[in-house]
Amino acid sequence: MSKKKDTDEILRYDKMVESALRGVVRKAVEEVRDNGLPDDHHFYITFLTEHKGVDIPDYLKERYPQEMTIVLQYQFYDLTVDDEFLSVTLSFNNIPERLVIPMPAITIFADPSVNFALQFQPLSNDQSGPDGDGDGPKGGGDDDDKPSKDSGDDGEETGQVISLDQFRKKD
Repeated sequence: MSKKKDTDEILRYDKMVESALRGVVRKAVEEVRDNGLPDDHHFYITFLTEHKGVDIPDYLKERYPQEMTIVLQYQFYDLTVDDEFLSVTLSFNNIPERLVIPMPAITIFADPSVNFALQFQPLSNDQSGPDGDGDGPKGGGDDDDKPSKDSGDDGEETGQVISLDQFRKKD
């Protein structure tokens, strides 16, 4: 093996940065799990619904075959998070559903109340984590095109792409 190849495999800065930024998502969700959402804070979380490890109801996978955006704001339950997965129970048409989202499946995390957003490059199933563990997201959405207050959404359409420019402070 050449030294170049060893360095490329060892110093994967792209994976290190992705892992660190996903740690920000994990920490924010942990804070909400432990203390609730303060003030006007709320989270938009977009994830790939066909990613390995995503566990959502079939009807949500059918409705959102590629990606889904959920909003954690008003009504969500049993929020859990660790280094590998985020899980939450949301209501879709008044039916509680448990969503399990691998952290590498998340493509956008935003808290519009403070103009904060992170956008991740979608990771393939063989590149999803810093160790290439292959776990990735799948996701779903509300049965309606727009999230309902029941699902913890604030009525904005799901599946939209959020540009980071929207959340940057302008000088």
